[in-house]
Parts: sequence; C-alpha cells; structure tokens
Amino acid sequence: MPPGDGGLGGRPHVPDRDHAAGRAGRSAGQPGRTGRCGRLRRDSNSQGPGLPWSTGQYSTDGCAGRGDAAGGSTVDADTGPERSERDVKRPKPPSRKRPTILDVAAHAGVSHQTVSRFLRGNGGMKPQTVARIEQAVADLDYRPNLVARSMRTRKSNRVTVVLPAMTTFVPSQILRGASAEAQAAGYQLDIVGLEGDERVRGDRVRALLDSGQADGVLTFTPIGDLEKLGLDHTPTVVIGEYDDQMRSHGITADGEPAAMIIDHLVSLGHRRFVHVAGSTDWMSARKRREVYLRTVAERGLENYAVIDGDWSVRSGYDAAQGLSADSGVTAVLAANDDVAMGVIRGFQDRGWRVPEDVSVFGWDNQEFTAYFNPSISTVDLDREAMGRRAMQALLARIREETEPELHLDLDCRLVLRESSGPVRTNHTL
Repeated sequence: MPPGDGGLGGRPHVPDRDHAAGRAGRSAGQPGRTGRCGRLRRDSNSQGPGLPWSTGQYSTDGCAGRGDAAGGSTVDADTGPERSERDVKRPKPPSRKRPTILDVAAHAGVSHQTVSRFLRGNGGMKPQTVARIEQAVADLDYRPNLVARSMRTRKSNRVTVVLPAMTTFVPSQILRGASAEAQAAGYQLDIVGLEGDERVRGDRVRALLDSGQADGVLTFTPIGDLEKLGLDHTPTVVIGEYDDQMRSHGITADGEPAAMIIDHLVSLGHRRFVHVAGSTDWMSARKRREVYLRTVAERGLENYAVIDGDWSVRSGYDAAQGLSADSGVTAVLAANDDVAMGVIRGFQDRGWRVPEDVSVFGWDNQEFTAYFNPSISTVDLDREAMGRRAMQALLARIREETEPELHLDLDCRLVLRESSGPVRTNHTL
C-alpha cells in the first residue's frame, strides 16, 4: 500500500480481530489446541479510513482451524500466517507530469506569451522562433489543455463542418486539409450531416452556434442568406460546394484541367479524341465535357465521340469495347480514374495495347492509378489545400482577426504515367 493512504503514513491500524489468524498460528503448536483463523470479508456497503482501496470495508469472519500432524494450524491462503492483504504494500506507478506552456517556453528559450501567440496562430514571429517552439512542442509532447482553455474563454474549442446529409460519399481530401488546420490550431473537428432545404439547414447552423456547441461552422452546402439568418457577423464560412446528393457544383466541379490534358496529348502528336464522360446529373461531369469540346474546337482537333458514362469502371469498359476498330482514335480522356481503368481493360481484352495503340488519361489521381498495369496518367487536384484555406478563413473569424482572402481555386498538375505516350506514325489498330 502506498505510504499516506488513509492519512496514517505507514502500516494501517487493523483491529485486533483482524489478527486472529496470526494468534491462531502462534498458538497452534500446543497439542490439542484449536486455533482460530481470520478470513477477510469485504463489506461493500460500508467504507472506512486506512484501507488500500477507495470503496468498501474489509472485516474478518472467525473460522475453526484444526491443528495438523506437525502441530501447526490451518490458515487461509489469502491472508498468510501473519499478514492480511491490506498489509501488502503495492508500488505506486510513477506519475508523469503533464508539460505546461511554461515548460515549452523554457525549452524553446522564449517567453510564455510568445508560445501562447504561437498556439493561437497569430503569426508575426521570426521563422527561427517558430522553429524553436515547434521543436519544443515536439520534444515535450505538449498538448494544449482544451478543457482549461474552454473554462477561461467560454469557448468550446470545437468547429463543425456541415455536409448536406449523411452519405456514403464525403469530400475526404478537403476534410483532411480542414481537419489538419483545425487541429494545428487546437480545435476539435465535428462533422454533421444536415437534411432539409437551405432554410432548414440555416436554422440548424444558427442553433448550433447559439448553443455554444461550436465556435464556428464551415459548411460545404448552401444554407441560405446569411444576413436574413442573422449569421452575417458570426464565424460561419460557406463554400457551398455540394448539393443534397453530394454532387459538386462549386470550384471542385471546375473542368479546366481537361484543357491541360488535351494540350499535353497534342504535344505527343494526338489529333483525334474520345471523351468517356461522367453522369450528366453532376455539374463536374458537364464541366469536363464542356471544356473538352471547347478545347478540341479551339485547337482545330477532332472529337470522334463523347460517350455518356456514369463514373463507373463498367462504363469505361463498355465504351472501349464499343469503339469502332477503324475510328482512328489515338487518345481517350476519361471522366475519372475508375472510368480510365475500365477503358484500359476494355482495350486490353480486344488485344489493343495501351499506350502503343491508344493513350488513356484519367482524372483524380486515386492511389490505385500508380499500381495499375499500365499505371494511369491522371490529373491531381490539391483538394487538401482548399480545405486548409477554408479552415484558415473560419479560424480568422473565430479569433476576430483580419480574414485572409479566400482563394478556393484548385491547384492542379498532370501526373504522367505509362498509359499515355506519343502517337504512332501511320497509326492503325
């Protein structure tokens, strides 16, 4: 038992009856004497001081013990001949003091005010100072005490991301960037799906902020007129990217990278194209089709066909299987990576080689594209950066700081792999 338990500073006071086992053991050597043994019994309905556990009280029941052939006595194995369980001292596990902001400041060689400013993300510090603080935080494994901060500031230290409804599809890359930015600033991120129309969702967002459950809201779906809702001066940022079916209609629906893909393929000698499109229910699919057709026309190229698809591998496979052998098509622009994979497999099953006979380009840079055979050329859109920028704007509103200009344009780059290559001279399939 750790010293100090029960305030007695050492071996706890045990009533004489608790030592019945000890007395029995000492007296059992006398022939014909019958000893008494102490059996510990826990009474869970009572509590007493000086006990090694915080609940319940231990007392003893008398039990008869017979002297054995050697003249000894029988005692309970639980207690031993001289000691009860309560007499056994258990080592106390070492406690680790949680590092404080003062520890971080001392480790970094700066003031605690500077560390506090760093943790709030106020900026304006020299890069070497930031580096020292970051290293100190890592060395000490420092974590802000959000509960204490919440009590001081009356803030929940939570931000909420609103999606239109719970669905199997979520904008995971955007959320990853937003979450990383929030956590770096010491905020927990909650994700909720709100059903109903814009007005209903707007009322729910206002109730969420009024209740104090969230310090700010980042919504990926329209929630109505902020001024009419009384949210124009609240920490609310609306990106409005997705409709009720989680179909993108904002910046993530931008189809401009299609022009980059076409220009790259033209540089490899391609002149006749096919586009296997996504579902026309989606703004992003319509945008990609629109930019594809516009770019082909502006460059004086030839569009052999736009084949309607539904974003699936099967739609790409069927498109490749149905393409005429004498079409003269040398390159296919697929609506996404799944469609591109289907197109490649469809060509392979016909005995067509990719990219020797026809090049195929995907969209989204999903992980599997690097491992498919052939690996798939695609376009990478930095959606994480968009999520970070959106969260930075929200955090600025929460802190009542000057908001950074919110640029939600997507940084994109072509990822060139094995599925695209130069057109063959005198191309025939």
